[in-house]
Amino acid sequence: MSANDYNDDGWQPVTRLGRKVQEGEIDTMEAALNSGLPLKEPELVDQLLPGLDDEVLDINMVQRMTDSGRRVKFRCVVAVGNRDGYVGYAEGRDDQVGSAIQKAIGIAKLNMIKVPRGSGSWEDRSDRPHSLTRRTTGKAGSVEVEVIPAPEGLGLAASDTVHAVLDLAGIENAWTKSHGNTRTTVNLAKATFNALENASQSRHPPGHRDAGSDRDEPEETEVAE
Repeated sequence: MSANDYNDDGWQPVTRLGRKVQEGEIDTMEAALNSGLPLKEPELVDQLLPGLDDEVLDINMVQRMTDSGRRVKFRCVVAVGNRDGYVGYAEGRDDQVGSAIQKAIGIAKLNMIKVPRGSGSWEDRSDRPHSLTRRTTGKAGSVEVEVIPAPEGLGLAASDTVHAVLDLAGIENAWTKSHGNTRTTVNLAKATFNALENASQSRHPPGHRDAGSDRDEPEETEVAE
């Protein structure tokens, strides 16, 4: 893809990595992730991974007390992926649902990782990359998710949230186990993404934002809609 193609889309890169992509020095997402340069432009991801799918995993109204009174916002949990080894995850907050979703999608693109896919189950004889190469575990808050390679034909033995993240990553067959307060969608989604990130051999550039932590969301109160 030429530099003119990027200019036609109206994207003018402002980072070193963006310019390298525009000049054709970096032409794959894998090379971008391995470049050691921070990923700060969602448009860059759109150019290297066109046609990304996104899925809203959870929308909640949250409120926080400030000096000026009570502020209410929407928190959206989103995962994006190309169903072929690349997936990202993020949360977005805004006064409007649509803006919160778009904000989350943009951040998720900046959290993109490459998932090492293969055929890691001893029961499998397939050469097609349809599962993980090894068992992996991720944690977020009180939730822990374990993803185990499975033979071709099993499908995804997972809850809806875990299934959605794995599917966007291009994982077609896997067993999963989850522990903790799995009814908290945000931590369940984080833990699943962190499990895939732990399995990944990609080295994240400085400044990469970790999508998960060992803390629950303590500062805001969710309001049932």
